[in-house]
Amino acid sequence: MRISAVVPVYGCPEAVEPLYTRLRDTITKITPDYEIVLVNDACPKGSWAEIEKVCKADSRVIGLDLSRNFGQLSATTAGMEYASGDWTALLDCDLQDPPEAILDLYKEAQKGYDIVLARRKDRKDKGLVIFLSKMFYKVYDYFTDGHFDGETSNLCLCRKAVIDQFRSMPEQNRSFTLVLHWLGYKQTTIDFEADPRFAGESSYNLPRKIKLATQMITSQSNKPLLLAIRLGFLISILSFLYILWKIIVYFTTGDVPDGWTSTIVSMYFLGGILLQFMGILGIYIGNIFDEVKHRPQYVVRTELNVPGGKMPDSEIPVNDRK
Repeated sequence: MRISAVVPVYGCPEAVEPLYTRLRDTITKITPDYEIVLVNDACPKGSWAEIEKVCKADSRVIGLDLSRNFGQLSATTAGMEYASGDWTALLDCDLQDPPEAILDLYKEAQKGYDIVLARRKDRKDKGLVIFLSKMFYKVYDYFTDGHFDGETSNLCLCRKAVIDQFRSMPEQNRSFTLVLHWLGYKQTTIDFEADPRFAGESSYNLPRKIKLATQMITSQSNKPLLLAIRLGFLISILSFLYILWKIIVYFTTGDVPDGWTSTIVSMYFLGGILLQFMGILGIYIGNIFDEVKHRPQYVVRTELNVPGGKMPDSEIPVNDRK
């Protein structure tokens, strides 16, 4: 297979057929040897029925129906493990990232790159969403000692070797972009014009975004623990200086107020700090708990058009994959 396209589908059944049509028309300009992997992440709006229609009409479309909602990255991972192309394109189902951009990604990849990422020149999102995204990546850069462009979309094209290495990494909580940087393959970025969302609304509300940001940072960096240690040390120094100052005041002026208020305030302040530190530590312990269970990242309930009921590449040793 020359090119595989992997698309996690959730919340936009109206986009499935036009997405397939545009992908087909785009990739056939490169090669007739391709496949499209559509992964239904337990969409409650009937996306699986639309995927079934497309799979029935074209045997080159592989349909995967997950048993429940596992999340976008897990659904993308499922698609990658069924993909067999020399190159794999990853994109979302809402058509904000136009499938036609794959032509430019492929052209750039022929210059010797293993990974080609797409950067949105003009995002069609609300101002608050763009602002929060930029703020998150500034914090993310600090905690991970990296430099990530918040305008980079999920649309990208990766060589098979990159996909194989990504699939061989067993982490439950991981950032796709950070893993690509960590792998160290030759990569570049191209700009493209983003389109408005074709259908549906994003399922990432503010609480889900905060949860995702917390998972991404704590699964990739131990800096929050180091910050907790530094803050605790700073509070200890300030507390010591405050006690020293009170002793000096007592022996020089004798004017020391009753300590009830300051004691209670200090207790609650330090108690809150300790609880925060315990919470940070608890998140890391929770991440360890998730990893040691070794549960699969997804469960496929139904497969359509999978050649010969093939085994997902995740179950084949990396050295044995072709």
